[in-house]
Amino acid sequence: MTCLLALAAAGLVRTAAADETASTLNPVEQRIVAAVRAHSPQALELLRQSALINSGTNNLQGVRAVGQLFRSQLDALGFQTRWIDMPPEMKRAGHLLATRTGTPGKGKRLLLLGHLDTVFEAGDATPLWAPQGNGPDARVRGQGVSDMKGGDVIAIEALRALQQAGALDGATISVMFTGDEEEAGHPHAVSRGDMVDVAKRSDVALSFEGSIIDKDGVATATVGRRATAGFELKVSGKQGHSMGVFGVNGYGAVYETARILDAFRQQVIEPGLTFNPGLIVGGTEASLDASQIRGTAAGKTNVIANTVIVKSDLRYLDYAQRDRAQARMRAIVAQNLPGASASISFQDSYPPMAVTPGNLKLLDAYSHASRDAGLGPIGMVPPEARGAGDIQFIAPLIDSLDGLGANGRGAHSPDEDLDPVSIERGTIRAALLIYRLTH
Repeated sequence: MTCLLALAAAGLVRTAAADETASTLNPVEQRIVAAVRAHSPQALELLRQSALINSGTNNLQGVRAVGQLFRSQLDALGFQTRWIDMPPEMKRAGHLLATRTGTPGKGKRLLLLGHLDTVFEAGDATPLWAPQGNGPDARVRGQGVSDMKGGDVIAIEALRALQQAGALDGATISVMFTGDEEEAGHPHAVSRGDMVDVAKRSDVALSFEGSIIDKDGVATATVGRRATAGFELKVSGKQGHSMGVFGVNGYGAVYETARILDAFRQQVIEPGLTFNPGLIVGGTEASLDASQIRGTAAGKTNVIANTVIVKSDLRYLDYAQRDRAQARMRAIVAQNLPGASASISFQDSYPPMAVTPGNLKLLDAYSHASRDAGLGPIGMVPPEARGAGDIQFIAPLIDSLDGLGANGRGAHSPDEDLDPVSIERGTIRAALLIYRLTH
């Protein structure tokens, strides 16, 4: 039995319901939708092939192999493709870039974003590809099937449908699939420099991270994402006999740390602002290793601790919110308990993707395309409900929309899965949006 027949037997080659017909699509758009539906079995087979290749961020060979698989598809669609290597010391596989130059002045110049890597490194026990169930309840469990190889396939299949309908000619479109989205290489100026350069030659960015279905069953897209950043808190206390705590020897580093973190929790409060102290080491000796994710500590119960180190996540909606939060935190850190001192430093990582009028206009266009195809409206994901993504590096430059990918559950966990029919739905929506933006 061939792979496609096996998929069909498992009930995974499904199409949108028969009543989801297009009533307001022009003849070209109807051809686009027909091309998507006709190629749905092959789209799932492409997803299967990509999922069978482990491409954890640190599996450089696997990331390149997935890139080669998708590169061959884009080559066949007439794109000029190249692999962008990263400096060896960054220990990252690099990125796939595909470009197609159309008629100057014809429609918007688009940049489509995806990523080739997953959080599942070589040797992970999570299955690569495991069909689950049959018929309408069929799912596919596997490494990165929804985050985000499913989205990569949607982008490619949307472009294929446009080509088959004769609607790709004249369009200027770039496609960048990064090899390290799950853990972007440092420095970001290097690992995302090529993406920024392409964005400066584009008008609109569309990213194919997974689509989220809200509590009412409505598909959504993303017009804003919070920035990711962090802080490091270092606290010192006066070491001495524990009998003198609260008195002549002061409160020590641990009590001062507890005071600071609890004050952050109670006083640094705004909608969309969060911080998570994920690593704390303290005692009479405390240190972190070179990775900054592991630490060692030593101390005795009858000795007042003199050192604490805290590493924390920090997420904010915009720079104004960041500045307010940092000012409040610095003020709290400065109000030391007797016998203690503290300092805090901040590190920015992914910039915020602000909710702009241009992004909202893209969401409206995407929702119209979905409704016109009979697939219902598209809602908006609250910015605080999504993690970081590549689109944040270019959102300050051009209008941007994310969440055009596949629908799944359990991303980054052993239970990550995918609704197979979301590949076809997402492809139809994306193809229509791309057609309308480029024409």
